[in-house]
Amino acid sequence: MAARIPLRRRRRTKIIATLGPSSSTEEMIEKLFRAGADVFRLNFSHGSHEDHAARIAMIRAVEKRVGRPIGILADVQGPKLRVGKFAAGRVQLTAGHRFRLDLNPTPGDVKRVQLPHPEIIQAARIGTNLLLDDGKLRLRVVHCRDDHLETEVVTGGPLSDRKGVNVPDVALPIPALTEKDRADLDFVLPLGIEYVGLSFVQRPEDVAEAQAIAGGRAWIMVKMEKPQAVENLDGILELADCVMVARGDLGVELPTEEVPLVQKRIVRAARALGKPVVVATQMLESMISAPAPTRAEASDVATAVFDGADAVMLSAETAAGQYPLEAASIMDRIVARVEEDAGWRAITNAARPEPRETSADAIAAAARQVAHTIHAKVIATFTMTGSTTLRVARERPDCPVLGLTPNTAAARRMAVVWGVHPMEVQTPPSMSDMVTRASRAAAQEGFAAGGEEIVVTAGVPFGTPGSTNALRVATVR
Repeated sequence: MAARIPLRRRRRTKIIATLGPSSSTEEMIEKLFRAGADVFRLNFSHGSHEDHAARIAMIRAVEKRVGRPIGILADVQGPKLRVGKFAAGRVQLTAGHRFRLDLNPTPGDVKRVQLPHPEIIQAARIGTNLLLDDGKLRLRVVHCRDDHLETEVVTGGPLSDRKGVNVPDVALPIPALTEKDRADLDFVLPLGIEYVGLSFVQRPEDVAEAQAIAGGRAWIMVKMEKPQAVENLDGILELADCVMVARGDLGVELPTEEVPLVQKRIVRAARALGKPVVVATQMLESMISAPAPTRAEASDVATAVFDGADAVMLSAETAAGQYPLEAASIMDRIVARVEEDAGWRAITNAARPEPRETSADAIAAAARQVAHTIHAKVIATFTMTGSTTLRVARERPDCPVLGLTPNTAAARRMAVVWGVHPMEVQTPPSMSDMVTRASRAAAQEGFAAGGEEIVVTAGVPFGTPGSTNALRVATVR
């Protein structure tokens, strides 16, 4: 990478910005990065392979110019369940009336429409709820047949061609990865991305399938957006590398009042495991068309920060909104202001999970305590895969974490991790050289001046993943 410029975030919580029509020039990508975006999301529900390849090339050009690792999230579409088409393009469903969902491809009318997903028809039972058009309409199954479902309209309204279907009550025998997703991964993984956003996960087996395809080339970020995923949370998190609270579809399939509680539960569970957790969807939604967010949206971002999320995400705000740069800048300001508050630090300390019973976790906990006691300016972690740095970040130390690694992929992956300032360095040949390089990096990046103390952690012998076993205190010369 190019020589570094002085560029330090004044916050610990990271920001993910989605790219789209409003943000697909190299100039805008660089502006978004300088405004606060640490990771860029590519939404594979939209755009061609050529579009995404061009955006990846632009991100890497910006990365080279600014000399900072930048993470890329490839968010695959997953199974999209939709009704068929209507002869008139649109119908009005009335509460209390019957409506049939069947396999017949003939355009529908006010009495029926195609549901081209036999898996739903097979899995549904009397009483199963079907939500259409992002939950605006609700149907309840009253009769089940081999080739159709007879439903009663509970909540009516207009329904048009190809609107989405959600089935919150049952686990569907549908894999999280479709043929389109597999083709997208075959295309994007060789280009070098850091995270795969896995949509509509229901069970741990979905994560295992994605891990097998990724083959270690990217972290799997599971998107929690179905009640079945919440029910299987522990098993899913055990196999995932990181997690996203995707509140859009989650808010459709769960009662509205449950979503904040589920968000907190997922964040707590991920934090306990030391796995990065992202809170996403509708965070600054009004900024799609307004230059400033609502006060409620600012509070929503603040809540995610208080909960201890590693990152917060902008979706349409930066992808298709009229004020992408303003959205990133305001989110940066909100996060930074929350983290200046004494209450935030008190809550963060109170929510710290107990160290797990391993030597690596004991070293990470000790590093945090030592840094707190001596008022160290930074904890420098040497890591090959990111595991050492993740363990220290799990402790939510008072000071920043300097993630030092010779591995470009690991440096980029750490871009989403709370409090971590990733940096590429050569592998140190000895413990003393490690301390020297950490001190030099701390000074170079503006974390510590001459005479100030830092804490250094690593795994010895170097290059052995997951072997965090060394802790030193050093004075910057």
